[in-house]
Amino acid sequence: VQLQASGGGLVQPGGSLRLSCAYTGLTSDYYAIAWFRQAPGKEREGVSCINSHAGTSYYGDSVEGRFTISRDHAKNTVYLQMNGLKAEDTAVYYCATRKYYGPHCPMRDYRDYDYWGQGTQVTVSS
Repeated sequence: VQLQASGGGLVQPGGSLRLSCAYTGLTSDYYAIAWFRQAPGKEREGVSCINSHAGTSYYGDSVEGRFTISRDHAKNTVYLQMNGLKAEDTAVYYCATRKYYGPHCPMRDYRDYDYWGQGTQVTVSS
């Protein structure tokens, strides 16, 4: 399994970015794909997650209502649309995946994930 994250950059507060996570090698219908982020000196935190089988999506409290996760099956890509960006959203963003058979989507602990893409830097600054 391989993942490739892209789309980061520098944006002003209130602006938008769309991150992409292109994946290969997923042969099961039961998996979760999540976005995590890590700011300097902080723990890696879950941002959003999509359950492939249930088609449901989940968000961290700090991004609920501003970020949207989506998936394009034909392109084997998961997107994270980020609107209303704030300085505190500045971090390296990672996408990750794991097999998952449950009804929800695990986001609490990044160590639950097996496969990771390289990070993409998002900087929100004026």
